[in-house]
Amino acid sequence: MICSDSSSHVAGSGLGEDLLTSARACIKTVDDAGILEWVPMQPVEDYYRFCPNQPKIVISDAICIGRRKASYPFCRGCQFNDDEKGGPQRSFSPSGSSIAEERSLMIEKVFKAYDVRATYPDMLNEDVAWRIGFATASFLNTGIRGMDRAIKGATTIVVGRDMRKSSPSLCEAFIDGVRSTGSPVIDIGMIDTSQIYFAINHLKACGGIQTTASHNPAQYNGFKISGVKGIPVGAETGLADICRIAQNTVKHQSADMGDLFERDLGDDYKAFIRGFLDPPRKMRICVDASSGMAGKWVPIIFGDVKELDLHCINMEHNGEFVHDPNPLVDENLAQLRKAVSHRHADFGVCFDGDADRLIVVDENADIIRCDLLTALLARRFLAQEPGSTVVFDLRSSRVVAEEIKAAGGVPRRERVGHAYMKKSLSDTKGVFGGELSGHFYFKDNYYCDSGMLAFAHVINALTSSGSTLSELIDPLRKYCGSGERNFLNEEKDAAITALAERYSDGRVDFLDGVTVQYSNWWFNVRKSNTEPLLRLNVEARWAALLEEKLEELAPMLGDPVDH
Repeated sequence: MICSDSSSHVAGSGLGEDLLTSARACIKTVDDAGILEWVPMQPVEDYYRFCPNQPKIVISDAICIGRRKASYPFCRGCQFNDDEKGGPQRSFSPSGSSIAEERSLMIEKVFKAYDVRATYPDMLNEDVAWRIGFATASFLNTGIRGMDRAIKGATTIVVGRDMRKSSPSLCEAFIDGVRSTGSPVIDIGMIDTSQIYFAINHLKACGGIQTTASHNPAQYNGFKISGVKGIPVGAETGLADICRIAQNTVKHQSADMGDLFERDLGDDYKAFIRGFLDPPRKMRICVDASSGMAGKWVPIIFGDVKELDLHCINMEHNGEFVHDPNPLVDENLAQLRKAVSHRHADFGVCFDGDADRLIVVDENADIIRCDLLTALLARRFLAQEPGSTVVFDLRSSRVVAEEIKAAGGVPRRERVGHAYMKKSLSDTKGVFGGELSGHFYFKDNYYCDSGMLAFAHVINALTSSGSTLSELIDPLRKYCGSGERNFLNEEKDAAITALAERYSDGRVDFLDGVTVQYSNWWFNVRKSNTEPLLRLNVEARWAALLEEKLEELAPMLGDPVDH
């Protein structure tokens, strides 16, 4: 029972009782003993409820009561419907409580710029996974408009996982959270991350989630979230909203659980990837799966290609790593380089943990920078689609833009990160994109990245040229690059401002951090999204100039660190 000592009226609310209730200074209610009592109106800072159709709008307890009394259509099955649960649920702690604040802070820490990632189980556990699943489905469903909601399967979400030991239980909890919103789920099992993008488009789902911590060590796990057509969900495109919903959600029983289906897309996915592999010449290739998902999917997709002699290492995918599944660290390539030399292979590849990116070494076991590989592959794609755009991240060598222009293409320099790369490639209807981190993006892969497709296209390049990989790459080694170097700095913004002022005689831009370009050299300094670090990349026409500029820049950046 609720009542008021005021006769004030709120007109035009459309909800009547609930907005009227929110306008009152206090409410009367009946406690568990049946005694009528006055309860002060809830402070705004203590609001923690929201309606399933309005997850961005936090409401008071009074509005929630009023909407239930008015038979608001979204109340049935709502996690905050105390009437269905036999009375107020005290587990729904208001945001002003220390428990809720601690819980909210913990959830906020697992959300990064491009994904969800943290150590298991101290930061990311099954309860948090359930809430993120519920929040993700709530967010993805808000993007379905009008008549689209009537299409069968419009709210279906695809979910997969990698081989980490915590992935099965986290994925199961995430799925349960998604289903609690009423959304159906298609579980496609243990997959490489790029298969999620394929599945979303192949199954016409409204989004997809891969349970993975990518290249991080074994104690980590997380979620990569994509929307319709595989569009990435990052901090600026919905991840912050998902975080907020998860912070204001607790695990609950739903009256309307979405259906759960299991589907093996292995044959369809293999056919899709193999459709881009030209008939190869005979070659020997060493593959380091990094104890990750390449250990499952390289044999499935490429294992029966007779011309390919695959020598594979670290193929076990049981959540234990022989080396960290990060191919960007040179020491993690030691086994692969030794295998290439010993086997006299044509080239070698090392995939990361979820196999959506790779690093290539040539027949001499020399590591090939991914920007040079981007330049090499760009020519092939532009020969097929002249005049198209090729996207590359701003850490890439100048040779990339030069090669794109020489091949008749349009170079597009972009911010670091898959969310920016995919959007830029899609917006420009570009044909191909490459990132220094080993992610390669393809128009024919829904503008998404794929380690398996990149592997196929390296094979194609060798087949069509008849050359060795070093012969194809060596002409592209025109400049001397530093690689990415990190510096500990608690005053990142101030340092970037000081750099822009110090080098104001160069061509300065702030696309991502600060980039300054001169005729013979250039540098970029950008902030880490998660740590007090500045990341430096420098390139020069000759080695002595590179060393000179590194010595000049380093004192302005902070203390050098190894990662």
